[in-house]
Amino acid sequence: MAYAVTEACINCKHQECVEVCPVDCFYEGENFLVINPFECIDCGVCEYECPVDAIAPQQDAGESWFELNAKYAAIWPNITTKGDLPADSAAWADVSDKRRLLSPNPARR
Repeated sequence: MAYAVTEACINCKHQECVEVCPVDCFYEGENFLVINPFECIDCGVCEYECPVDAIAPQQDAGESWFELNAKYAAIWPNITTKGDLPADSAAWADVSDKRRLLSPNPARR
């Protein structure tokens, strides 16, 4: 079963997960990362790298997050290296109910 990035990543976007992914299945939005569930090999190494616990197996993440990951992985750019951390990411780490803040825009590196 594939993994999915969940709400905790919004505005945090740490990207340690990107560095350890053996199949490069991460895609980057303006303020969020997603996993392409059709490329994910279910190894789980990304889950343990996320400092805000934003990555979960599909059954724990929920179907809506799985579908959201699939949707944006199809249109956002693939990333294989860690980029710059958002300047205010620490301020967002413990904030809940962030889904409304998710930007549909792709990242600009």
